[in-house]
Amino acid sequence: MARIAVIGAGMGAMSAAARLAVAGHRVTVYERSQTYGGSLGRHARDGFVFDTGPGLLHLPAVYRDLFVKTGKEPLEQCVSLTQVDPASRHVFADGTDVRLPNASRAGTVAALDAALGSGAGGRWGAFLDRARDAWDRSRRPLLEEPLRPDWQVLTRDPYPAPAHRRLLRPARRAGTVAEIGAWELADPRLAALLDGYALSYGLDPLHAPAGAALLPYMEETFGSWYVMGGMRALAQAVYERCLARKVEFVFGAEVARVVEKDGRAAGVELADGTVAEAAHVVLGARPAPELVSGQELWQDGEVTAQPRADGGGSGRFLVLLSLRGGRPADAVHRTLVHPADGAAESAAVFGGRAAGHPTVTVLRPDDPSTRPDEAHEAVTLMATVAPHGPVDWTDPALRARFADTLIDSAGAAVPGLRERVLDMEVRTPAETAADTGAPGGAVPPPALAGAGGGHLHAGNRTRLPGLLLAGGWSHPGGGPAHAGMSGALVAGIVVEGDGFRGSQ
Repeated sequence: MARIAVIGAGMGAMSAAARLAVAGHRVTVYERSQTYGGSLGRHARDGFVFDTGPGLLHLPAVYRDLFVKTGKEPLEQCVSLTQVDPASRHVFADGTDVRLPNASRAGTVAALDAALGSGAGGRWGAFLDRARDAWDRSRRPLLEEPLRPDWQVLTRDPYPAPAHRRLLRPARRAGTVAEIGAWELADPRLAALLDGYALSYGLDPLHAPAGAALLPYMEETFGSWYVMGGMRALAQAVYERCLARKVEFVFGAEVARVVEKDGRAAGVELADGTVAEAAHVVLGARPAPELVSGQELWQDGEVTAQPRADGGGSGRFLVLLSLRGGRPADAVHRTLVHPADGAAESAAVFGGRAAGHPTVTVLRPDDPSTRPDEAHEAVTLMATVAPHGPVDWTDPALRARFADTLIDSAGAAVPGLRERVLDMEVRTPAETAADTGAPGGAVPPPALAGAGGGHLHAGNRTRLPGLLLAGGWSHPGGGPAHAGMSGALVAGIVVEGDGFRGSQ
C-alpha cells in the first residue's frame, strides 16, 4: 500500500483517487479552493440553482464503470440520469427551426429532411457514417489507452473525407470541420449545425481537424443525459464515493511544487511550506514547469508530455436567468441559436475578441430542484468566447453588453424572455480563472487525432517517474467524460505499472 498525493479535486483527479483507494493505496487530495468538482460548479440564489460548467453528460458509461469498480452502489443508485429528448433544437439565422431526437439516426434524418428539405437528412447521415469510421479508427488510442510512445499514429486524420471536385483545380479532401460543412454537407444550416458541435467543445471550426466529426457521432450515437439536480450532483456523487473509499481531502491547500527525490516524484510541498511525502503524485490541474524545481515536465517536440500549444483557446460566458413564469411543457432542454456568419464568430473567438453575433446555447432543464416552484424557471445562456486576457471580461460595460446580446439572441428560443427576467447573474472566463485556477479561464477541449498531433494533450505519464497527469488538461482531454477516462488511465498505470495499455 503506497501513499499517493493528488493535486486538485476535479473530475479526473477524483476519478483517479477513488480507483487508487480501492486498489489499497492511501490517497490524499490537495485542492486550492474550498470545494470539489473543478469546472462542475453551482450557483444558487433565492431558490434558483444553475450549473456553471457543462450542463449535460455524454458517454455516461465512463462514470458507470467508475462506480462499478469502486463500490457496490451503481451510478444510477447515486444520481438520477434522464435522457434528454429531443436532444437539441436548432434555430438558424433564416428562421428554420429543427428538433433532433436523442440517439435516433433515422429520427434525425427525417427531422432534417422535414425542416431543411429533402436530401438534407441523407447528407447528414452519410457524414455520420464517415464519422463512425473515424470513431472506430481512433477510439482506442485516443480515448481508452494512455498516450502511446508512438503517438505519431494519431497525427493522421482518421476521418475518411471523400474527394471534393473543383473546377479547373485538383480535387481536395476536407481537412477541417469548416471544410466538411462547405464541401460535404452543402447547406449552410447543416454546416452551422456541425460548427455548433465544435464550438460547444471549445474548438475552432475553421482549424479543428476533420476528425472532430467523432464528437457529433458520439453524442448522436450514445445520447445526451441530464443529471437531476445538475451536473454538480454528479461531482458530489464522485466526491462521496471517494470519501466512502477513505480518500482524504485537504481544501484550501495550494501546491507550490512537486517534491523530487532520487530522480522521481516523492511528494508535494504546499504554499505554506508543509511537505507531504508520497510514492506517486497525480497532477489533476494544468501542467506548469514551475511545479518541478530544476526540471521541466516536457521538452520541445515531445508531444507525450507537453501541454497543448494553443493553451485551450476559449472559455465560457454564462448568463444565469431567474425567470417569472413556469417552464412550458413543450420546452426543449437544449436549444442552439445559430448566427448568420459563423466564420466571423470563430475569427473573433479564436482571435481574442468578443464576437458580435455568437452561437447561443439555451438550457432549460425540466428539474424542480432548479427553481423555487412551478411558477418560475431557471434558464442558462452560454456562448463560447475568447479567454480572459485577450478580452477583459472584468469590464462591466462589456459584460453587460455581451449579456444583452445573448438575451436578445435567446429570444428566438424563449419568446418574451427579457420581460420574464427577475434576476441575472453573469459569469465569464474571469470567474472561471478565479474559481479553477485555469489561466484565462480557458476550458480544455477534447483531444483529437489529425493536424500533425496539434490537438493532442499532455500524456498521462511524464518525464519525471512517479508523476502522472489526470484531468482535462491531459490525455484524452476536456469534458466530464474525457476527464473521467483520464482518471481511469492514471489509476491503471499506477496499479499495473508501465505495462498498462488501457482497458481491454
